[in-house]
Amino acid sequence: MEILYLLVPLSVVLVLIILAGLWWAIEKGQFDDLESEGERILRDD
Repeated sequence: MEILYLLVPLSVVLVLIILAGLWWAIEKGQFDDLESEGERILRDD
């Protein structure tokens, strides 16, 4: 039971880190153009 005092806060911190990374990626425009990168590897430049 005592391990829950460690695991619950650690899981909350992990969720906050994941949400911060997702927010950062959205703000930097990582998800703005999803189609062109998939097509870029098919084109022969």
